[in-house]
Amino acid sequence: MKLIYKINENDNGKSINSILINNLDFSSRLLTKLIKNKQIFVNEKICDTRNIANLNDILTIDFSTLEDNSNVVPSKMNLDIVYEDEWFLIINKPAGIPIHPSRLHFENSLSNGVRFYFDTIGLQKKIRPVNRLDLDTSGLVIFAKCEYIQECFIRQMSSKLFQKEYLCLVNGYLTPKTGTINLPISRKSGSIIERCIDLKNGQPSITFYRVIKEFPSYSLVECKLGTGRTHQIRVHMASIGHPLLGDTLYGNCSTFINRQALHSYKIKCIHPISKKPLTFEASLPSDLL
Repeated sequence: MKLIYKINENDNGKSINSILINNLDFSSRLLTKLIKNKQIFVNEKICDTRNIANLNDILTIDFSTLEDNSNVVPSKMNLDIVYEDEWFLIINKPAGIPIHPSRLHFENSLSNGVRFYFDTIGLQKKIRPVNRLDLDTSGLVIFAKCEYIQECFIRQMSSKLFQKEYLCLVNGYLTPKTGTINLPISRKSGSIIERCIDLKNGQPSITFYRVIKEFPSYSLVECKLGTGRTHQIRVHMASIGHPLLGDTLYGNCSTFINRQALHSYKIKCIHPISKKPLTFEASLPSDLL
């Protein structure tokens, strides 16, 4: 797992440090770690990154260093792998499984399954989920295979280059059929889980929605996030009188589905290495059909 960069005319007079930070988007923290571990090479030799780069030099950053991932117990799972390359992995997460291990899910989180999978392919790396989904939300989750890729995706999220789109089933019929919900969200007083609309102290929160199809008493809706607040779609839909089917926290239980009817079906991003735009999709699970 190596990132290779050829020094060009635009790099004339720049230090290797400057190129790594400004051209390749390395954080100072990660760069310091790579220098300490002697993972940066020029023309296949360990380099002093303070040096000025020369035209046509080959800069190589080696990410193949083994990492301690013993904090995540490996558990065999049938992973629905949507995409994989040398740098990251995308999994279609089923509902009912958390992304991160916890006291209640020490061995049966998605991270446990990814750790087992990494073991089978001989990849000794920390488990780095890039995006988050609630326990009972299904859909696409990205796992970075090294710290640099994780940083790149997080930076894309901050600059809106990383876009997530969801499908959900909501109670009733929305009017208008497309719209924007722009209501601030904060943690509900006295709860560590529940969120609420808070016009005074809430964080800015924007959801764009579009009705896809209407059924007797409920609608299939596509939601795009302008911001990424915890429970954002669930809170916003409930706030306009259309809570998600099965969402017992912000609505009511449902005879149709025994979880909140929410699925992360599409991710758009830029490949951190090739810089090509990518789109990934996961079809609706059976309990939402």
